[in-house]
Amino acid sequence: MGRDSDTALGDDDARQRALSAALESCACFNFRKVSRAVTQLYDEALHPCGLRSTQLVILLSVAVQPAANISQLARRLVMDASTLNRNLRPLTQKGLVLLSAAEDGRRKQINLTDAGHAAIEAAVPYWESAQKRLVGLFGRQRYKELTRQMSTVIAMTRSG
Repeated sequence: MGRDSDTALGDDDARQRALSAALESCACFNFRKVSRAVTQLYDEALHPCGLRSTQLVILLSVAVQPAANISQLARRLVMDASTLNRNLRPLTQKGLVLLSAAEDGRRKQINLTDAGHAAIEAAVPYWESAQKRLVGLFGRQRYKELTRQMSTVIAMTRSG
């Protein structure tokens, strides 16, 4: 190999290091990794009740904000309305939520069914177990500070 090949390899190595550094420092990449790790922890805990963590969060959000429309619930969940619609389908098919026309007739409102309330009740002990485990990993004070910081990140990124 000649000198030009060695230089090209050196450039490729430098490019690889730069890309790796960019990836490792990327907030989006790191937040998504954290989100997936936490989601996996909760999904494993919730497995016996047949709900995924994303489904339980939607059910809880509907319980907290009854008769919310898709847009309102999507905002609460910091999620696109079309993504929320996709996530509502299996909950509707299982009979846990009911989509109906809102009073204005233009929007769909979301309500929990009796089965939805029962699903939440069945899931709560498993959720509590996952929550206790995660808080235990951090310690209560550190966890409170982390959730405060996450809320600040959400507010800052949503405000423009």
